[in-house]
Amino acid sequence: MKHTTSAHFYHFFFVILILIPGLKGWSQVQDVFDDFEGNGDITTWLGDACNMDISFANPNIQGINTSATVMKYEDVGGQYANVRFDVNENFDLSVHHTFTLKIFIASGSITGNQNNQISLKLQDGTLGAPWETQSEIIKNVTLDEWQEISFDFENDPYINFNGGSPAPVLRTDFNRIVLQVNDENNFDFVTAYLDDISYDGSVGSCSPYNNLVWSDEFDGNGPIDNSKWFHQTFIPNGWGWFNGELQHYTDREDNSYLQNGYLHIVAKDETYTDPVQGITKQYTSARLNSKFAFTYGRVEARAKLPEGVGTWPAIWMLGKNINETGAYWQTQGFGTTGWPECGEIDIMEHWGSNQNYIQSALHTPSSFGATVNHGGLMANDVSNTFHIYAMEWTSDEIIFSLDGVPYYTYSPSPQNMSTWPFIADQYILLNVAIQNSIEPSFTESEMVLDYIRVYQQGSSSETTDSQNACDSYTWIDGTTYTSSNNTSTYTLTNVEGCDSTILLDLTINNSYSGLDSHTACDSYTWVDGNTYTSNNNSAMIQYTTVGGCDSTLTLDLIINQSSSSNLTETALDSYTLNGVIYDSTGVYTQVLTNIEGCDSTITLDLTIETSVGLNEINEEILLYPNPTKDQLEVNVPTYLIGSKVIVFDASGKQVLSYVQPHNKQIIDCSPFPSGKYILTFENKDFKESGHFIKE
Repeated sequence: MKHTTSAHFYHFFFVILILIPGLKGWSQVQDVFDDFEGNGDITTWLGDACNMDISFANPNIQGINTSATVMKYEDVGGQYANVRFDVNENFDLSVHHTFTLKIFIASGSITGNQNNQISLKLQDGTLGAPWETQSEIIKNVTLDEWQEISFDFENDPYINFNGGSPAPVLRTDFNRIVLQVNDENNFDFVTAYLDDISYDGSVGSCSPYNNLVWSDEFDGNGPIDNSKWFHQTFIPNGWGWFNGELQHYTDREDNSYLQNGYLHIVAKDETYTDPVQGITKQYTSARLNSKFAFTYGRVEARAKLPEGVGTWPAIWMLGKNINETGAYWQTQGFGTTGWPECGEIDIMEHWGSNQNYIQSALHTPSSFGATVNHGGLMANDVSNTFHIYAMEWTSDEIIFSLDGVPYYTYSPSPQNMSTWPFIADQYILLNVAIQNSIEPSFTESEMVLDYIRVYQQGSSSETTDSQNACDSYTWIDGTTYTSSNNTSTYTLTNVEGCDSTILLDLTINNSYSGLDSHTACDSYTWVDGNTYTSNNNSAMIQYTTVGGCDSTLTLDLIINQSSSSNLTETALDSYTLNGVIYDSTGVYTQVLTNIEGCDSTITLDLTIETSVGLNEINEEILLYPNPTKDQLEVNVPTYLIGSKVIVFDASGKQVLSYVQPHNKQIIDCSPFPSGKYILTFENKDFKESGHFIKE
């Protein structure tokens, strides 16, 4: 909430009237309340012959008032000391006619012989002598305690300054409240404390600008929303910005970022060389162009301004058709018109060299680029308190306001392209410039915005807020959504007290965090391009899904090894290995799948012996009986005496070995399993074989 003070009220108010001639059509709802703790919409307090502190520590926290801060009212001997405020539209006392406040006066703070009282006066602030038609109620005050006092202009006794004036409840010309402690027309001193000043009704009506067509609530953290804003960084004239400004505008998050629902535009004292034009400057900041442009409507921004001599924050607008190198709409092909022919609307400008003043201005061909059409307002807390800066633009006038109170209207006559180029789309700019008057001690300062909204007239008071988010999204209603939603609504109440409904159109895309499990033989090449030869459960990749969400994939890999073996075998007639029958001597390879699913290679070195029976091999080797059940008589010719005899079963396994000692040898076959057997006879000169069957 903004408060301003003045020790010379009537002179100050005359200045404001000069700034706002012909105000018309401004419509707003004001609740008329101030608790001096940042709540309420009494935005400007003024005083006459009275010191005033609107954020003073409560000197007596007890009873009905435990507020931390109150207003300190200090009459230092002024003959007509008082404090006062104006409302944006006149009171209608026919329905709501009661005002209340809390007051505390310490007995030791009064001099002279005064009545302990407070009066509330209703006046018409548009008159040169507003007291001449005032209506007043006076109430007694009990000293040394907080008490609540009501002023009921229907039921309490009242005093009309002009006895011929009608009863207050029949009048609609009051727009000013004057509070006066103890008697007037004296030079005594008194200190009082006031709090929780309120009216039981409201004034004004809703603005016709009820259709929210564009906004940025600056939700979230990180970079700005590039779908709504463009960083203007290119220096148009090739060496420096206009007006002798000293800064570079950058697109770095150091100079513009979102944090906890606020946009920060930060001006810094730092040497910076831009990477495109190669120009070095000693200060940096940011200049944002909206990617939205419109004709006619209301712009409303809630902002807190930087401080320091030489800082120059602005919320302003330019014609979309401006021919300015590097501006967003120029890059989109709309740059056809120079400045000021394109028109410029300065919604808010603030100079650190005049810390307690804000200004609005228009630049048109008729003003030749000079600041001729302008108006402003004293405001002493714009750098430490958020205020609402607004502009309403129609086909014939532009009205500027601070916290709902209009202070300047531009409505030229005659109206032509020289005085009124405001007939086409304009876009919004946000920036903090650095003037050449910047103080040497300056390091950095920032403009902070809570939101910026554009309303237009229309029958619809509902707009759609389309959002895409990953996993979850916290909307302006304070709810965190984890799934898509197109049914939630939220009602915004602007500074005029008028409602606009926002419909959420939210798409939630899910990020992914999971395992990619694989089993492979010997090695595996993953999506990260690496070839792994051993088990791995730590490799990780990060990627963006088709919905734009960051996701993480972790490898879960098992590597099984292939195997190989060599097998040397001798078999009778044929040999079977893993279902494959071999009937000739040779080296064979089989590739099988092992239990882990990998190749198992077997190399077989096979010798096939041709079987011989009884009376074979020239009847020189005799095996009897054949088949046999237990004993086998082996008869050999003399040349085989001394040969090494080896007995193999059908699979090639050796079951017996001996040296033939005589022509005849009996061998015991009873331990042998039933089957076919081979005998081989070997000496240094030859090799013979025979076979028999064990029953």
